[in-house]
Amino acid sequence: MALLPTSIRAILRLSRHRTPSFPLSAHIRTHSNRSPPTTHHHHSSRSSSSVPSAHSAPYPSRTHSCGALSARDAGSRVILTGWLLPERKTKLVSFFPLKDSSGTVQLIVNHHDAQARADASTFRLSDVPVESSVWIQGQVLLRPPSARRPGSTGEIDIQVEKFILLNPADTHLPFTPSSTHNNYLPNEELRLKYRYLDLRRSVLSENLRKRSQVARIVRNSLHDDGFVEVETPVLLRSSVEGAREFLVPTRTTTATNNNNSNNNDSSSSSQPLFYALQQSPQQPKQLLIASGTIDRYFQIAKCFRDEDGRKDRQPEFTQIDLEMAYVSWGRDSVNDCLSSSSSSSSDSASASASTSTAMPTHTQGPRWTNQWRIGGTQVRDVVETLTKKVWRELENTELPEKFRVMTYDEAMTRFGSDKPDTRFDLEIQDITDFLPPEAKASFESADDVLECIPIRQPQHPEFSFAIRKCMREPNVEILKLTEGNLSSWLLHNKTVQSPRSAQSGEHGSTDVATVPVSVNAINETLGGLGPGDHVLLSRRTRVAKVGDSSFSGTLIHKPLVLPPEPHFLWVTEFPLFTRSDDDKDFLAKGRWTSSHHPFTAPVWEDVEKLYRGEVESIRGQHYDLVLNGMEIGGGSVRVHDAAMQEYIFSNVLQLTESEKAPFQHLLHALRCGAPPHGGIALGFDRLMSILCKTSSIRDVIAFPKTSVGTDLLFKSPAPVDPVTLEQYGIRARTR
Repeated sequence: MALLPTSIRAILRLSRHRTPSFPLSAHIRTHSNRSPPTTHHHHSSRSSSSVPSAHSAPYPSRTHSCGALSARDAGSRVILTGWLLPERKTKLVSFFPLKDSSGTVQLIVNHHDAQARADASTFRLSDVPVESSVWIQGQVLLRPPSARRPGSTGEIDIQVEKFILLNPADTHLPFTPSSTHNNYLPNEELRLKYRYLDLRRSVLSENLRKRSQVARIVRNSLHDDGFVEVETPVLLRSSVEGAREFLVPTRTTTATNNNNSNNNDSSSSSQPLFYALQQSPQQPKQLLIASGTIDRYFQIAKCFRDEDGRKDRQPEFTQIDLEMAYVSWGRDSVNDCLSSSSSSSSDSASASASTSTAMPTHTQGPRWTNQWRIGGTQVRDVVETLTKKVWRELENTELPEKFRVMTYDEAMTRFGSDKPDTRFDLEIQDITDFLPPEAKASFESADDVLECIPIRQPQHPEFSFAIRKCMREPNVEILKLTEGNLSSWLLHNKTVQSPRSAQSGEHGSTDVATVPVSVNAINETLGGLGPGDHVLLSRRTRVAKVGDSSFSGTLIHKPLVLPPEPHFLWVTEFPLFTRSDDDKDFLAKGRWTSSHHPFTAPVWEDVEKLYRGEVESIRGQHYDLVLNGMEIGGGSVRVHDAAMQEYIFSNVLQLTESEKAPFQHLLHALRCGAPPHGGIALGFDRLMSILCKTSSIRDVIAFPKTSVGTDLLFKSPAPVDPVTLEQYGIRARTR
């Protein structure tokens, strides 16, 4: 006994002075025709001679959950239920963690008491397979001070008096959730296939609990702000809103005719008919606001998009969806100007505090205003209030009064990304003006700019990985500065010597080797470059297109050790239309597409450009919310003028009559006096992955799909019997 830890000696002393009211072993019905269970290599050995069956009879209800117990319960007799985890055995006692959805508590069994009450017909707790569901009755014991651990249950143990095996676990589980620590985690494919086991891991159950907490905060906050939660249809009509849709066949044989259009979709009974699962509740929520039945709508909505699999995307996902009536269209009143001035002052102060490196004066150009210059300020205020509540309650963090604002053009110019991570102090800088006259003229004639990112080794040693990553970017040239090239690097590089326009044959290459230029002045302007530093060079068009970036956000990737504080940022004034979105090209077929969606309104100053056909230069009243380099939401002020919406459909997007048919009801609703309106959708899954500090949204979804959209648990998608398909007028194609 002298060799035993203090905590065990204390427990043995307690057990000797108290006779348990119930036996430590339990009478269990067994399957006599089954062989003894063999143990999994992760399990402790079991000595049972037969495999027990499930308990299918009444049993007393639990008095506490495992995680709810604490030192305040010392001396109490409790009833617990949960999953039995691997035994840790000593000579005199055994320790068993018991886990339920609320937490884990440690059970203790005294071998002397258990053996004294065991006979041939009894079944010991040590014989119960790991991960079995059990019922436990026992007494709460307070651990000696030296044996206590952090957490409420770290101060106590449960001395087992009686147990019931409710349902034994198979001894050959695919994997043991209780053994999946960082040093042993089965591959994700196996865990997704047996997700019901994987969800027993504490990290996943905690993620789902936190997800529920956030949903509660969202609902309470929006209800307090006067929003009404409304469920909208999931089964809609196929339309050209943007992404690929999931189609749902129906046995209905008569299509709904649209008498207001000349389309040919009045299908005959021989043609199969389909619903489309909603990509978002975009049209229903706009129609709700147009109806006037509610002024502020929200919904935690399930949405579906048939997109290529990515780590941060799922074919079905959840978004916090908002829409508001009578949102602003820009600063057009005294009140708006005063409010914006106050917000701008607050934003500017926040920006000054969080930006450590300013752009050189010589290349800065117009001062960045950090102002919200478009409509939808009411949406901004609601989202910021909601976000601050979430971070305050879950993270115990106070966010700035106002989030910073950056235009799309500024984001692309300074960071090379429309979702910049502002925790970095490295910014892209335009050095076109430093070029010799002939080279500068060559860039200007091609409407190009020369950009660079200076990396000063003493200040940014952690960015060495980014340099290696950039070496794989074909449009980025990396120059390492030495004593030999310190004063000539701008004159001797491929980016300037072989401009993009020269490669196309439009202009001859420019030899700048003999042109005098003060590179030393550039070195000083870029922060005092010296030997050992690097310069990343790239050439791009002066006007950034959607998705276009000279550096492709290369430096905005991990695994840098970055500040943990959340850096929220609004990116506004995106190009309203694009031809550069590969995800939408399958529908566009060479036509213009909407950068956001076709219902986004232009900036009011650009309305005349819309009707003059200056499509490429039109800015949209579109705003994205970015957190630490990740887009977590996007929205816009909507077009409420039916004539303008019709013009966008017909003259800009050049939709056919059949493509416009799914929007006729929306156009008519706009003609019925719909108010100016706008909204936003926040990606709930992505938001939760950030709050749960995981890189994959699959870790915050109960039953996710794989990165390619398959469900390994439910084995979907799957073929359907030809007889069933026939009911929908569909025939399987034979190969």
